[in-house]
Amino acid sequence: MFRIATAAALIALSTPLIAQTVSTRQVGTATLQGVPEIPPEVSEAVQRYQNSRSASFEDWLPDGSMLISTRFGATAQLHRVAAPGAARTQLTFAAEPVSSAKVIPGTDRFVFSRDTGGDEWFQLYARGVTGAAAQLTEPGSRNGGPTFSKDGSLMVWPRSTKGSAAYSLLGLDLPSGQPGTLLESEGAIDPADISADKSRIVFLRSPSNTVDRIFELDVASGKAREIPTGTPASYRDVRYLPGGQRLIAISNRGADTQQLVEIDLASGRQMVLTPNLKWDVESYDLTSDGRVLAYSVNEDGFSRVVVQDRITRRALPQPSLPKGVLTALKFDLAGKRLAIGLSSATSAGDVWNWDVDGAQLTRWTTSELGDLDPATLAEPELIRFKSFDGLSVPAFVYRPRGIAPGTRTPVIVDIHGGPEAQTRPSWNYGAQYFADTLKATVILPNVRGSDGYGKRYLSLDNGVRREDSVKDIGALLDWIAAQPDLDAKKVAVYGQSYGGYMSLAVMTHYSTRLVGGVERYGISNWVSFLQNTEAYRRDNRRAEYGDERDPKIRAVLERISPMNNVGKITKPMLVMQGANDPRVPQSESDQIVAKLRANGNEVWYVLFADEGHGFQKKPNNDLRREVETVFLRRLFDAK
Repeated sequence: MFRIATAAALIALSTPLIAQTVSTRQVGTATLQGVPEIPPEVSEAVQRYQNSRSASFEDWLPDGSMLISTRFGATAQLHRVAAPGAARTQLTFAAEPVSSAKVIPGTDRFVFSRDTGGDEWFQLYARGVTGAAAQLTEPGSRNGGPTFSKDGSLMVWPRSTKGSAAYSLLGLDLPSGQPGTLLESEGAIDPADISADKSRIVFLRSPSNTVDRIFELDVASGKAREIPTGTPASYRDVRYLPGGQRLIAISNRGADTQQLVEIDLASGRQMVLTPNLKWDVESYDLTSDGRVLAYSVNEDGFSRVVVQDRITRRALPQPSLPKGVLTALKFDLAGKRLAIGLSSATSAGDVWNWDVDGAQLTRWTTSELGDLDPATLAEPELIRFKSFDGLSVPAFVYRPRGIAPGTRTPVIVDIHGGPEAQTRPSWNYGAQYFADTLKATVILPNVRGSDGYGKRYLSLDNGVRREDSVKDIGALLDWIAAQPDLDAKKVAVYGQSYGGYMSLAVMTHYSTRLVGGVERYGISNWVSFLQNTEAYRRDNRRAEYGDERDPKIRAVLERISPMNNVGKITKPMLVMQGANDPRVPQSESDQIVAKLRANGNEVWYVLFADEGHGFQKKPNNDLRREVETVFLRRLFDAK
C-alpha cells in the first residue's frame, strides 16, 4: 500500500492508491482512468524539460539553404534555414507532425510525409518554398518515403492498403503528373535508387528486420531479377555507383557488424570498403560523382564520422564534432558541403556543415533547451553487467546531481522498444527529467536482441529464447542491489512498445523486487498481437517473434505472454496507449488493464484519442509526463 506523501513532497494525494476506486475523466484528447488530479507544481516541473527543441536536417535546397524539421508549436513542422545562424522560416503548418521530407532534385520543391492522429497511414504532399501543398497519394493508402531520379523527373515509392499484406511500387512522372504502377508484390518492398538513365530501379524485399534481398527492376519490361548476394544478410541504403554497374550499401554479409560494401550487379560479388571495424557503420553518403565518401560508425552508442576518397581510400580532413549521436549525413549537390546532424546528452539536436575543401566546421542551428542549463544536466555513464549466462550487457546510467553522500536513490529501469533498436546517449529529456525531479537514477539497458552490437547479439532473444532478455533485467536487478548508491527496494520498470512488453514481462518475473511498472503501448499477448497488428507488417513481425499459426510456436507464445501470467504481477501499473496505433493496437492495452483490475491490481490507464505508436503532440507528451511523475513519485514514496 502507498503512504500519503509529506507536504514537502512534490506530489501529495489525499488517499492511499489501493483504496481508490477507478474514476474516469477527460483531459484534452486523453481519457484518464484511475489517475488523480495533477498538482500545478508537477505541470511546472514538466514544462522545464518539455520545452526543449531540436533541429533535424531533412535536405539541402538548391539555393544552398537547408530544409529542417523543428517544433515551435505542438508538432514538428518543416522550416527553411537560409544560412548559418539564420532564422527558421516555417513552411508547413498543420496539427499533425511532418514525419520526413525530401527535395526534388533540380527544383526548390520537396515532398513530405504526414499521417493522421498517429495512424501511420502516411500521405505524400508536394510543395515549394512558397505556395500551398498538393496531395500526391490516395486516402486510405499507406505510402513510404519517395526515391527520385537524379534529374528529378521520376518519383518512385511503395504503397500498401488496408487489410492487405501486398505492396505496390508506384511511379510518378513529375513533369506530366502521370502516375503508374511499376510492380506488384506480395511482401514488403522498398525502392532504394533509380539508375541515371531511369531504365532500372533497385529495390529491397525485406521478409524480416534482419534479412533483405536486393532486386533490380527493368522499367520498360516490368520484370525484376534478384541480385545474387548469396548468404542471407541485411542490406541498407543501397545505391547505384557511377556507371550503373555496381551498387554501394551497408551490409553485414559475412561479418558480425554492418560494413560498407560494393556489389557487382552482374555477379553479386562484394567488396568491403571499410576497414575491419568492431562496430557498425550506421550511415553514409557520397558526392554525386562518387568520389568523396562520408560515413559514420556507431562506437558503443557514440557516433564517429569519417571522410575519405572512395577510390584511393585516402583519408581526407576529418570534422571534429561534439560527442554524440548522428541524426543526418548528406552532401549538397556540388559535393562541397556535408550536412551533419547531431544530438547529445546535453543538446536536443542541431545541424552542422563540413566544408570538404576548406576543412571547416560551421554550426547552422542552435536549438534551445528551454529553462535548462546544460551544465546541470546528467552525463550518462556507460556500464556493463554480467547476465545469467555470462553475457556482458551494456547500459547507460543517468545519476541525479546534488545527492548527499551515503544516500541511496530510487531507480527507474527504462527498456527500449524494437527489439531491433538501441538506447544511445542522445538527448533524452525523460531520463534527465526523472534524474532531476524525482532524484532517481535512470538506467537504460541494451539487453540481448538490441541493435548496435553485431548480428549475433541481435539474435540472442529470437524464438524460444525470447525471455532470455527478461532474465537480463533480473541480472541488472542483482547489479543494482550491489551498488552502494542505489536503493534496491525502490526500483520501477519502464518501457514502450516492445519495451512495454518487457515492462510487463519483467513484472511477471520480478514483481517482488519491484515497486511497480510503467508500460506504454506494450504487447500483452503475443498471439492476439500477431493477429491484430496491421496486415502490412504482420509477416515481418512473425519472422522476429515466431508464427502463431504453428502449434508449437503458439504454445511458447502463450506461455510467455504477460496476459497469461498476470497473477504474478502484484504491484501497481501505469498503462498508456494511442487509440490509432497500427502496430500494437489498443486492444493489447485494454485487455491487460481489464485483467489486472480483475485480479485486484491498481492500474492507471491513459488513452490518447489522437495518437498512434508514440505520442507526437506536445500537449499529449506533457500530460503523459505529468501522469508518470505522479505515479512514480507515489511508488517511491510508498511504505
